[in-house]
Amino acid sequence: MEIQILPNQFVFQRNGCTVYLKRDDLIHPTVSGNKFRKLKYNLSHAKAHHHSTIVTYGGAFSNHIAATAAAGQLEGFKTIGIIRGEELGVNLEKTLSGNPTLAIAHECGMDFDFISREEYRDKDKDRFRESVLKKYHNPYIMPEGGTNALAVKGCQEILTDEDEVFDFVCCAAGTGGTASGIINSLKSHQKALIFPALKGNWMQEEIEKYTINNKWELISDYHFGGYAKVNVELVRFINEFKRTYDVQLDPIYTGKMMYGVSRLVDEGFFPKDSRILAVHTGGLQGIAGMNILLEKKGLPKLHI
Repeated sequence: MEIQILPNQFVFQRNGCTVYLKRDDLIHPTVSGNKFRKLKYNLSHAKAHHHSTIVTYGGAFSNHIAATAAAGQLEGFKTIGIIRGEELGVNLEKTLSGNPTLAIAHECGMDFDFISREEYRDKDKDRFRESVLKKYHNPYIMPEGGTNALAVKGCQEILTDEDEVFDFVCCAAGTGGTASGIINSLKSHQKALIFPALKGNWMQEEIEKYTINNKWELISDYHFGGYAKVNVELVRFINEFKRTYDVQLDPIYTGKMMYGVSRLVDEGFFPKDSRILAVHTGGLQGIAGMNILLEKKGLPKLHI
């Protein structure tokens, strides 16, 4: 997979601070953002060790599932998605018609193994892993969200020499791999602010597994109730952001991060004259699925 290098995009200057976006969502047409970074060295490793099949895990609207299917197709791998929710496999045609994420993965040649939520909770146990190794011929197994040491290595390439001018680097987090890569590549004068998309205190420990410094801080006030939870305020912010800056944000990760960055700027969190870089990690394919859920709830939809 070839990468498209793009300059950082100026967003706004407010309250003595300047904010830019690193547009990693644009680095590849089908495998965008942090998913490109996470998959890069994993797929190289799989190819070098003669694996022909990539097996990975995710929920029904997982960015990682869609990206792995697309990347696998590009690189000549068979892909298998072990998906949480056995009921989704009862009528696959119906599931695909109402789930744009799985439809994308299916179009890219991914096969699905729908399992119960109880089984899914055991996916990281040795017994489950052994069953996967027996079921598929010589598979390369990637974890949920794609985070492992090779993924962190890829994410360490997000920041470049031109990013040395920034004081703060902001990133959304799901499993902590992208954040860990960014933290490891910080310069001595820089600090990372990590915005978890999930509730709970477990993210601290996950990031510590992969990082080599402590120049970072979790900002845990902007998850909007937890993973994939949104409200009218967030939807309006994302839509207004697009109208104002011509940048599409996703509602799971980057939208929440940019909402948090904007609030922190307004509240005086950052010292005057701070230069802030926020990383757009992609995930835009998930908007269509979120709009289906928003419509069912009678809430305003995200503008695409």
